[in-house]
Amino acid sequence: MTTQTMNHTTEESAKVLGVLLKDEDRPSPSNPLSASVTFGWRAMLKIKHIPMQLFDVTIFPLIMTVMFTYIFGGAMGAVVSGTGETGGVAISEYVQFFIPGIFVQTLIMITMYTGMTLNKDISKGIFDRFRSLPTWRPSQLVGALLGDQVRYALAGVIILGVGFAVGFRPEGGLTGVLAAFLLLLIFCFCLSWVWTTIALLMPNEEAVMGVSMTIMMPLTFASNIFVPTETMPGWLQPVVDANPVSVVVASIRDFMLGTEDGSLFAVSIYCAVLVVVFAPLCMFLYNRKS
Repeated sequence: MTTQTMNHTTEESAKVLGVLLKDEDRPSPSNPLSASVTFGWRAMLKIKHIPMQLFDVTIFPLIMTVMFTYIFGGAMGAVVSGTGETGGVAISEYVQFFIPGIFVQTLIMITMYTGMTLNKDISKGIFDRFRSLPTWRPSQLVGALLGDQVRYALAGVIILGVGFAVGFRPEGGLTGVLAAFLLLLIFCFCLSWVWTTIALLMPNEEAVMGVSMTIMMPLTFASNIFVPTETMPGWLQPVVDANPVSVVVASIRDFMLGTEDGSLFAVSIYCAVLVVVFAPLCMFLYNRKS
């Protein structure tokens, strides 16, 4: 084949490709929002195909709420009310105090599974394929966190449903409950960046769970979820009051019970700090794995 023939063939091929690949027919590249939503939808499809992933957001809230209400509610209710009397009245009063707290505890405990799921995907090599796609790089992590919001919302609905069944009556009304729900979902999204960072640092799921539980247990139990801070030793009260979980619980109680003590601003500060510190660190670690 002569050089002239080869050039002619190349020109013909270019013309054919030009017809097939018209600019108006080419799909537009995804933007950060659409890419994040797509990866979020992937996270939801995983729940569809593996429904056992919902075990922690269905059974765990039921067990925690019922156990603390009817087993510990009488004794703790006496502490909360300050009367020293146990029984049905104490339980009724404790439910008003306790449900907003267990609402927060359940959702923030579930956020730990975000890191475990991410670590599992990375270990299987799935994210190596994602990194080769022409998409906004953070969308792969942001989408996974957005998809988990569905699990958090489901757990929150279950907690509130059980709470209403055992006698919880929020004086803040529907508006207060919805505002509290939205605030907690935002905090959970911000907190998830911590577990995502840990997932990128740890070698396997077991290590992620161990580190996450080591961090989460003191935060949840050294807080005002179960009893008021005033019942604790004086030296411990400032530590508990500064605990981000305590600040979130206080704000959730404000919305649900129709009170306000200014804790919403502190929650906003904590959310901003979590995102500003851990989101860039997470992306640095994620890019380093490329």
